[in-house]
Amino acid sequence: MDKNLIDAYAHFLIEELQPALGCTEPIALAYAGAVAWAEIDAEPSAIDAVDIYCSGNIIKNVMGVTVPNTGGLKGIDVATACGICGGDAQLRLEVLSSLDEERIKQAVDLCESGKVKVHLVEGEENLYIRVEIKVGQDLVATEIMHNHTHVNKVVKNGEILLDNTGEVLQEKSSLLPESCSIREILDFAETINFSDYPKLTAKLKRQINYNKKIAERGLAEAYGAEIGRSILEAEADDCPEVFAKALAAAGSDARMGGCGLPVVINSGSGNQGLTVSLPLLAYAERRGIYSEDRFLRALLVANLVASHQKRYIGKLSAYCGVVSAATAAGAGIAYLKGSSYEVISRLISNNLATIGGIVCDGAKASCASKVAQSIDSMFLSLRMAEQGRGFEAGDGLVGYDVEETIKNFGRMAKEGMKGTDVEILNIMIAQKEK
Repeated sequence: MDKNLIDAYAHFLIEELQPALGCTEPIALAYAGAVAWAEIDAEPSAIDAVDIYCSGNIIKNVMGVTVPNTGGLKGIDVATACGICGGDAQLRLEVLSSLDEERIKQAVDLCESGKVKVHLVEGEENLYIRVEIKVGQDLVATEIMHNHTHVNKVVKNGEILLDNTGEVLQEKSSLLPESCSIREILDFAETINFSDYPKLTAKLKRQINYNKKIAERGLAEAYGAEIGRSILEAEADDCPEVFAKALAAAGSDARMGGCGLPVVINSGSGNQGLTVSLPLLAYAERRGIYSEDRFLRALLVANLVASHQKRYIGKLSAYCGVVSAATAAGAGIAYLKGSSYEVISRLISNNLATIGGIVCDGAKASCASKVAQSIDSMFLSLRMAEQGRGFEAGDGLVGYDVEETIKNFGRMAKEGMKGTDVEILNIMIAQKEK
């Protein structure tokens, strides 16, 4: 593989594999609040008003999830207020790492004062946030678009302090080479010399270390609906497939339940980061086929296959992202076992054809169950692929090759499920108002 192409893939992964504390949508709100508050010299008690403008997908993914380090608090207003009162904008997706009891109380008091208002914005990007803070004569607005940490604009009293609107920001996945394909991803994994990319090696190791730690916390303590623990109570944990499901689900249990440990994300999502990485780790360790070099190459495959699928879908949609992530984890496991391109391609098509209809109805406790179900389906799809079994072109959205299948499901998720996304949001808002 050409050195420039290797550099492009390596750079993409270095930028993509970022740590995040808590679900990335409430954290993006906290980040926006912290960025805006940094331009004001006052105490939170002096705030006159906070107006939060969000796209539907942001609202959907914040309503049911616990804001980390808050002792179980939930809500768009809480997430934003915590960023204002106790966030560190320099930490980006770990903005609430240093949140303490005093700052939490200030945030709760601000929300209970009635000064914080949430507004649904229509006709914007799926990932859109604007936070406006009024203190006396000062009015500061911060706008985030396209991805969770891209500050599009900061304005104070009509003066533009930061303006990135002139730059055409693409989704991070568009930084993948245009030629990206399953075959090219496998070629990259075989070709890269890790000694040439120490930063990438460190990022991959951090992904495993962070994600394993929060998953172990999820198995040890009661978070959410305790999906990971339920799996281990019902099935033998010495089975690699069972432990893979349980470990990833437990990570999601803890993350959705407000655990104060960070995860390394994939495609802007912590649940997807957990689902991409932990089944691979659990399988490698329980099967006794772990060697660091081969494992890191398999982890490259898993991360890139997930990102390759998501570039056709986008960061947020009505299509559950753990489907893409579990499919990618299967590709990583197959690579680890030495499977061929044909087996890996068949696995991907099999799994998408089986569970490609799971909807995203927001971030919450049931995400962990979707993680487990997607991984369970992935192992079935892998067994089928290894036996030369699979679905044929024309079976639903299955294409004539794996790339066409990926594009078909991406089109369905991004374009075909727009109406589904609207109805999910309408139902969730109606439920909230009861």
